[in-house]
Amino acid sequence: MEMICRPDMIRRAASWSACLGVLLLACVAGAESRQIETPVPDPSPAAPPGPMVARDEEGRATMHASRLAEPLRLDGVLDEQVYERVPGVSDFIQTEPVSGAPATERTEVWVFFDDLNIYIVARCWETRPERLVANEMRRDNGNVLQNDHFAFSFDTFHDLRTGVAFNIAPSGGRMDGQVGSGGGYSGDWNPVWRLATARFTGGWTLEAAVPFKSLRYRPGRDQTWGFNARRRNRWKNEISYLSAVPPGTGTTGTTRPWTAGTLVGIEAPPPARNIELKPYVVSSLSTDRGASPRIANEVGATGGLDVRYGITENVTANFTLNTDFAQVEADEQQVNLTRFSLFFPEKREFFLENQGLFAFGGAGTGGGGDVPILVYTRRIGLRQGREVPLRAGARLVAQAGRFTAGAMNAQSGSDASSGAPATNFSALRLRRDVLRRSSVGLVFTGRSAGETAGAGPSQTYGVDASFGFFSNLALNAYWAQTRADHLRGDDRSYRAQLNYNGDRYGLQLERLAVGANFRPEVGFVRRPDMRRTSGSARFSPRPASIGWVRKFSWTASMARVENGAGVLETRTWDAEFGVERQNGDTFEAGYGGTYERLPRPFRIAAGVVLPAGGYEFAGGRAAYNFGRQRPISGNVSAEHGAFYNGRRTTLAIGQGRVNLSPQLSIEPSVSANWVDLAQGSFTTRLINARVTYTVTPLMFVSALLQYNASSHLVSANVRLRWEYRPGSELFVVLNEQRDTLSHGLPELANRALIVKVNRLVRF
Repeated sequence: MEMICRPDMIRRAASWSACLGVLLLACVAGAESRQIETPVPDPSPAAPPGPMVARDEEGRATMHASRLAEPLRLDGVLDEQVYERVPGVSDFIQTEPVSGAPATERTEVWVFFDDLNIYIVARCWETRPERLVANEMRRDNGNVLQNDHFAFSFDTFHDLRTGVAFNIAPSGGRMDGQVGSGGGYSGDWNPVWRLATARFTGGWTLEAAVPFKSLRYRPGRDQTWGFNARRRNRWKNEISYLSAVPPGTGTTGTTRPWTAGTLVGIEAPPPARNIELKPYVVSSLSTDRGASPRIANEVGATGGLDVRYGITENVTANFTLNTDFAQVEADEQQVNLTRFSLFFPEKREFFLENQGLFAFGGAGTGGGGDVPILVYTRRIGLRQGREVPLRAGARLVAQAGRFTAGAMNAQSGSDASSGAPATNFSALRLRRDVLRRSSVGLVFTGRSAGETAGAGPSQTYGVDASFGFFSNLALNAYWAQTRADHLRGDDRSYRAQLNYNGDRYGLQLERLAVGANFRPEVGFVRRPDMRRTSGSARFSPRPASIGWVRKFSWTASMARVENGAGVLETRTWDAEFGVERQNGDTFEAGYGGTYERLPRPFRIAAGVVLPAGGYEFAGGRAAYNFGRQRPISGNVSAEHGAFYNGRRTTLAIGQGRVNLSPQLSIEPSVSANWVDLAQGSFTTRLINARVTYTVTPLMFVSALLQYNASSHLVSANVRLRWEYRPGSELFVVLNEQRDTLSHGLPELANRALIVKVNRLVRF
């Protein structure tokens, strides 16, 4: 903390401190005023007596929650008398394969509550229980959605914009996440809640208890929430909902609060201004033969603290001191055959929570395209692939009426090995909801020292708007500017996008511009100095006469990129045909062409340099994806065609999974490129394998093994994670890298053994 309070840092962050103070006062005042707001009108029919469901003409259901005299015994076995007295609600409606038709498998749902918890209970009947797909037990693993599963969502403010979602697999695997007011979903919200699942002769059951303390909601004892529930029968690839959702929604219906039904009858306790403390300790043993001087079996120990404070029911603050992210899984390596930067996702918990609030311009925070990311938190605490000490951080999130605000500040220390100076990072976000599913907003980011050596402070300013109409039409736009003493002129970026993503038709039109000196130093820009105009169209019919086909898809796209001087740099066109089978398998085939102008020589591989100039080439590709209901699944793809002034052939296996048992799986990934150019030939090979053994839904061991022939490195990241009590965890992590160019066995480059323990204390 001493570093944060130095006089020079105070001067650099003066404007930030003032902004944060004003924002905090405004949010607290706004939150208090929310108590007298007029509630959002209830679009659902009148609530029925008891737990039964009433539906409006659009299929939205209104359900009644029932009070319990005593807490449920969570064991997954529905043998309490309350299940005989209170009938479950059913009559789920398909969205796949036949939108609007009754579900072919029966699902019964109950919603109960007491003074501490709200309970969701489901009995999922199966005509073929032996075909149940249940091979994922880990928390927050995306494969839960590829299993048979049950999901439910709450819109606790009943504003038709925000919500929380929970997904549960028969094996006890679970996922949870938040939906922000901008419509973005973040799976990095990890509330404390309890779950039990069980099997019975005709299917499987679940009982979940979510403490009211883990949720935020409107003031008042009598509550009305948005609510929906989803069932997926993976073996027959059927998706159904309690409240009907539009065709083509798939499994995203629980993350679309505006399509949910209504839950009435809840009597909630006053929202608690709870405090959560999570202290941690870390011990490590490290060896690094590339460091100067070398490190051999160096013992280290440190500790820190994370704090979460609910200031009001609408304002939450998070603090972190001496933060350590030793438990985070290693990045998956990538092969880059372009002249632009690669994007690696954020994986650190403190920065992931409420990350969606800082999404800007309709681009999200996931990267993967040319649209700049203005808040890219991997700039904090990482430099040139090395960790930089993170001394402290703070985040404030508030909702007040139609306004949502967020503020974040972090202070990193200096690092001699990478040359990083002590740096202060800040971000402010303000968004106002308009119309039914639209918003406008502002963003500001600041950095006290630039990423390049000797660079001074920089700031980024932006305004954006996102409009949602009907169920599938969106308009997104933004304008942003960066300011830095060493970068003057051509420092703006803007975007305008129209996106219609219907079940049968799709259309996207976009104009994007990024100035040569547009450098958000707390953000990510893949490609500066560009003006891109692009468009795509899709036709996806559902043939009734071909029983094994669920949907065909024809897609055509074109894009043109010029630099700031109006010179054509890139032109692409592409045509693709796809088939989605009824069993969940998919096939895609496409052919496309590219014109690429290299303004300067491009080193594409060791010893291979392409001269500056224009290149035009084309090629084809095909891919088949085996659905996750299979014991062995994954995507197999191949590409072949011209590449710059030569040819390229690519073979890849991605998203692979081999289920050896419900607890043991292997997820292989292999890619290889054979490139033959006029300047030389080369081959790239990248092999990954993730091996996971799940002891219980709250304990697993995983190993990520990687080999990259281009860098001649083999690496391993082995992790044990045990949630020994709700919200408290033990991690044991082993990281190791070896150089394959050495004689005999690969020579050790670095190794670290880390043990981390944290403990959640709630008040």
